Amino acid sequence: MPFANIKLPEGTANHALKEEIIHRTTNLLVEYFGEQARPHTMVLIEEVADGGWGRADETLTKAKMGLK
Repeated sequence: MPFANIKLPEGTANHALKEEIIHRTTNLLVEYFGEQARPHTMVLIEEVADGGWGRADETLTKAKMGLK
């Protein structure tokens, strides 16, 4: 069963964008594993609280990334 876990900064994606990410990610995985994988493919989108993640030893916030 293909599984994709996508983490986004909280509040940066509306319902329509999340739906698009789910559809496009599913289609990408089906390209690799074949159509038989579609009904078993899971895409999980998690929203991470502002300042709740980092990269290169730096805490990231929406302000630091130029997001609102």
